[in-house]
Amino acid sequence: MRKIRSDFRVAKIAGSLPDTVAAWLVSLDLCSHLKKNTFSKMFRQLVRLQQLSRRTISSSARRAVDNMVKEKQKLFQADNGIPVHLKGGAVDAILYRLTMALTVFGTGFVVYELASAAMPKK
Repeated sequence: MRKIRSDFRVAKIAGSLPDTVAAWLVSLDLCSHLKKNTFSKMFRQLVRLQQLSRRTISSSARRAVDNMVKEKQKLFQADNGIPVHLKGGAVDAILYRLTMALTVFGTGFVVYELASAAMPKK
């Protein structure tokens, strides 16, 4: 890039190029350099990101996860008189009771709204 600028300066001093043309060519050279520099920075960042993602995924340690399917099958297929939706334990019982409470409340609220809509207002 310096060589191009110095050539234009020599040409300008020699009088072979008008001032505006020499200035335009120098600015054009600067713009192309900036575009190349910006593109190369973006490309380097993309390559770094790609390498980082590869490293993060490939170098992660695998956890030893036991297969719990057989134990869950035994638990849910045991004939112990408990309904299947409650065999999960305390959490299943809480979820069941919460669902039933919301259902009863919702049904009551719907009946109340229907009754209030059926009564004429004075």
